[in-house]
Amino acid sequence: MSKEAEYFAENRTPPKWFIGDRVFGKWNKIPFVGSVLNDHVVTEEVGPVVHVYLDLPIKYKTEYKKIIQVKQKDIKKLNQF
Repeated sequence: MSKEAEYFAENRTPPKWFIGDRVFGKWNKIPFVGSVLNDHVVTEEVGPVVHVYLDLPIKYKTEYKKIIQVKQKDIKKLNQF
């Protein structure tokens, strides 16, 4: 195993969500359904975050969002079958 792989295995949070996972939750009190784009750690203060590509756009204030960023704990797996 390389040094980088050993470092990340020991010091970083493993991903909980994988690309394409179907999820649902609430973002700014607005319900959403979408697919996971990325699950990563931006900073140690914020912790792990997930980028979600929405099925339907969300209008927040004056703009429409198609991709949102949420915390790992704020979303749940969508059972399709």
